[in-house]
Amino acid sequence: MAETVADFLLKRLSRWGVRRVFGYPGDGINGILAAFAKDAHEIEFVQVRHEEMAAFMACAHAKFTGEVGVCLATSGPGAIHLLNGLYDAKMDHVPVVAIVGQAACSAIGSDYQQEVDLHSLFKDVAHEYVHDAMSPVQVRQLVDRAFRIARCERSVTCLVFPKDVQEMDAVEQPPHAHNTAQSSIGYSTPRVVPTDADLQAAAKIVNEGKRLAILVGAGARRASKEVLQLADVTKGGIAKALLGRTVVPDTLPFVTGAIGLLGTKPSWDLMQTCDTLLMIGTSFPYSEFLPKPGGARGIQIDLDGRMLGIRYPTELNLVGDATETLRALLPLLERKTDVSWRLSIEEGVRDWWNTVEQRARTPARPLNPQLVFQELSPRLPDRCIVTSDSGSAANWFARNLRMREGMMASMSGNLATMGCGVPYAIAAKFAYPDRPVVAVVGDGAMQMNGMSELATIAKYRQKWRDPRLVVMVLNNRDLNQVTWEMRAMAGSAKLQASQDLPDVRYSQFAESIGLHGIFVDSPEKVAPAWDQALRADRPVVYEAYVDPDVPPLPPHITLEQARYFASSILEGDPNRGGYIMRSIEQIFPGVVSKVKGGKKE
Repeated sequence: MAETVADFLLKRLSRWGVRRVFGYPGDGINGILAAFAKDAHEIEFVQVRHEEMAAFMACAHAKFTGEVGVCLATSGPGAIHLLNGLYDAKMDHVPVVAIVGQAACSAIGSDYQQEVDLHSLFKDVAHEYVHDAMSPVQVRQLVDRAFRIARCERSVTCLVFPKDVQEMDAVEQPPHAHNTAQSSIGYSTPRVVPTDADLQAAAKIVNEGKRLAILVGAGARRASKEVLQLADVTKGGIAKALLGRTVVPDTLPFVTGAIGLLGTKPSWDLMQTCDTLLMIGTSFPYSEFLPKPGGARGIQIDLDGRMLGIRYPTELNLVGDATETLRALLPLLERKTDVSWRLSIEEGVRDWWNTVEQRARTPARPLNPQLVFQELSPRLPDRCIVTSDSGSAANWFARNLRMREGMMASMSGNLATMGCGVPYAIAAKFAYPDRPVVAVVGDGAMQMNGMSELATIAKYRQKWRDPRLVVMVLNNRDLNQVTWEMRAMAGSAKLQASQDLPDVRYSQFAESIGLHGIFVDSPEKVAPAWDQALRADRPVVYEAYVDPDVPPLPPHITLEQARYFASSILEGDPNRGGYIMRSIEQIFPGVVSKVKGGKKE
C-alpha cells in the first residue's frame, strides 16, 4: 500500500523529535488516526477527554521539556475547542504545533458540515504561522516551517489538513522544479548576548547601586547557577514571578519568594526598599508591586525585545539569553562587601516563614487551607513536579510550598486560566513517568474539567513507572478567588448565585474509577493523609474540605483594599461573620486564639 500524506506527516513529526501527540478523535482527522493505527512510527497518541485538555497538555509538555508540544483535533468543533489551551501556550511563550482537520477540498466553500474558517479562527493565536495542506507536495515544508517557527518564536503554529488530502499518496521528496519548496529538519538555538558596550553599562548601574533586587521569571529557568552567582557577588535578594518559582530554591535565606498579589511580604519589602532592579526573563505584569517609577534604577534582560521596558521604566534594556547574558555580565561586577542589605532581607524572610507557619496553624471551620499546603511542603518528594491551577489554590502554592533544587513547577501564567492544573500534571507524568507529580486544584477547576481528566489518569496510569500522581482538591464550595476579589477590589458582597458551588465528593469519584481517594476534614488528618497519598500504589485524589472564609491576604494591604473590604461587610456579605474573624486571625496570627484561651473552633 502506498504511503499516504497522513503516514508521511507522522514520519516527519517523528524526525522532528515528537514522541507523543495529545488529541481527541473525529472524522475530520480519520486519515491521520489511521496512520497512527499502522504503528509504523514511534509516536504515541494520548487520548484526552476534551480538545482543550489536549492543548493544555501540549503547552505543559513544552514548558516541562523545552520541546515542541503537539496537539491534534478534528475539524470544526474540535478545532474550536483547542483555543484556550493554545492561548495559554502563546501567552506564556512556549512552542506548540496544533494539527487540525478540515472538510474535504472539494467541499470547502459550500458551507459544508463542520466547515469553519480556520484561518480566521487561528489568525491571532497562531499568527506566526497557520496554513492549509492543499497538496501532498506542500506537506514536508509545511511541517518543517511550523516546527521551526514554533521553536524560533516560542509560539503557537497551526497546520490544517483537509480530509481528502490526508488520504492522498504522499510526496516525500518534492520535485526539483519551479513552484516547489525544498525544506529540511533541524533548529539550532542561537547564542544571544548583548553588545560589550551594553554589558559594561549594565555593570556600571549594578556596581553603583547598594541595594539590588533581582526578579526572575520563566526565562531564567536555565540560569539558576548564574542567578545565584549574581546574588552572591551583589549581596542582593531574589524575588520570583510565579512561572519562575523553581529558578532558585526557597530554602535559601535571601530568596524572598513569589511577588505580586499572590506574593510574599519580603518580596514587597525588597521592591519598595531597593535602589536597583534587575529583571531577568520575566514579564511580570503588575507594576504596582515593583518599585515606584524613579525609585530604583532598572535593567531588564529578555530574549524577546518586544517584552522589554513595558513593566517598569528601565534605564537599560538588554536583548539576550538569561544564562549567556549573566555569564558575560558577572566578570564585570564588583563584589559587594557591605552585607547590611542582605542581612535585612534574610531577617524579613525568616519573619515571613514564621508568619506563614502561624497562619497555617490558625484554626478554621472545618479546616484551614493553608495547613494542607504547609504540611505538604516538607513532604514534597525530591525531583517532584508540582502543577497549580488558577484560583485560591494558587495563593497557597505561591506562599506555602518551598521549592527545592531539582523540582519543577508550572501553572497558567499570563492567561491565568482555570482548568490547567490536572492536564498539566498528566503531561508532566507522560514526559517524566519516573517522577512524582502533585497537582493543586480548586473545586471550581475540578468541576470545570478536572474530574473528566481523572478518567485520563485512570486510563494511562499503568504506563507510568512511578505511580505517584496526587491531585489535591480544595473543596471550599466556592469560586473563592473571585469571591475575595469582589470583596477586596470591588467592595461587593459575595453573590451566592455566581459564587456558590455544588458540594461534590471528589475522593469518592476517584474511587469509583479505580484511583485512590482520601477525604480530609480536620487538622489532625492532614499530615497522615499526605503520607498515605505519597506512598500510594496508584494515583490519588486528596480532597481537603476547607474553610472558604480564610482570606488570601495580599502582601501589602492598601487603604483602598481596606475600604472595599469594609464596604463588602456593610453590603451584607452572607459570610461576613466568618471572614471577619478569619481575617483578624490571619493579620494577627495566634492573637485571637490566645484571647479565647487557646480553644479551637
